[in-house]
Amino acid sequence: MKVITIKTRAMQPPQDDIYSLINESCLQAKERDVFIITSKILAIHQGRCIPINEIRNKDALIEKEADVFIPRCECPGEHVILTIKKHTLIPSSGIDESNANGYYILWPKNPEKEAKRICQYLKKKFSLKKLAVVITDSHCVPLRYGTIGISIGFYGLKPLKDYRGKKDIFGRILKITQTNIVDALAVTGVLVMGEGSERRTMAIIRDANFVKFTNKETY
Repeated sequence: MKVITIKTRAMQPPQDDIYSLINESCLQAKERDVFIITSKILAIHQGRCIPINEIRNKDALIEKEADVFIPRCECPGEHVILTIKKHTLIPSSGIDESNANGYYILWPKNPEKEAKRICQYLKKKFSLKKLAVVITDSHCVPLRYGTIGISIGFYGLKPLKDYRGKKDIFGRILKITQTNIVDALAVTGVLVMGEGSERRTMAIIRDANFVKFTNKETY
């Protein structure tokens, strides 16, 4: 398996064009590639940016964007507001200030639909039949230091490998186990793309033989 990072210009808040970014890059997609893209540049593409100086109370914005939240005063150390957004446990509704040039960048809307649009665009651009797109964000694991990647939207692949009903090495029937393929790919992509000033906003995972491609929506 190969992981190829794609260095790009900086996407400019409050709005910029992700397709121009793709076309300006040195991207050369191949059959059975998995295209990894950070949610931040997708959010900037959508114009999901709010000037920081226009927001008096960031906590109110976080709570507005959250599906469910635990108030800051009830979170240990009061460092963050713990939220659930789009079925994902994440601090601060995913709102980000890093690499944002004075804006709060919100999570993109409809990331699954955007992943499908980008996937179809790349398939047409490179004349491909099998390709997948995964939209990623940085994510914190409770009781662990540091961030890892997580998928917040994808298209073109089956997200799980199902072991239920199969036998382990001693013949025991597995009842629960499913491997999370799409989040494992997200972790790999975010690791090589970085968290700072790298400007590696996209990556390609190539020759991942465990990925099952599909043209069906598999949310």
